[in-house]
Amino acid sequence: MSKSLKRVQRALEEAGLAIDIRELGQTRTAEDAAAAVGCALDQIAKSIIFRGEISGAAILFLTAGGNRVCDLKSSALAGERLGKADAALIRAQTGFAIGGVVPVGHLAPIRAFLDPRLLEFDTVWAAAGTPRHVFALAPHILPGLTGAQPAAFTL
Repeated sequence: MSKSLKRVQRALEEAGLAIDIRELGQTRTAEDAAAAVGCALDQIAKSIIFRGEISGAAILFLTAGGNRVCDLKSSALAGERLGKADAALIRAQTGFAIGGVVPVGHLAPIRAFLDPRLLEFDTVWAAAGTPRHVFALAPHILPGLTGAQPAAFTL
């Protein structure tokens, strides 16, 4: 088991959650992940990281699989213009590689926002620390688990 996968499992256990992590094989898109687990596209909780152009900090946007983050809305929420986060920033702040970023288990605290669309489902699926692993959970747990603030930031 990879270090990233172990960190996710530990974070979930420490939160009191008995979550089953599932290996899917390589999935490159939310569409691939939804097809692999047999759920609707919007039940995939994508972890999108941006870089604050003033702070330089990584900011996490958890969004439904079919939604796209709006530059203007997300920048307004963050209180600063947002730019593309490079792989080094993502790895340094979260401890995860692009494609395996998880809502939990980050190396450092991260500001986070949650797409309200995710809260419309009984179950959502998120990456589990690698591009090949996912886990399911009830979305109403996400704000308390991640500190993510529900907010409208999608197109």
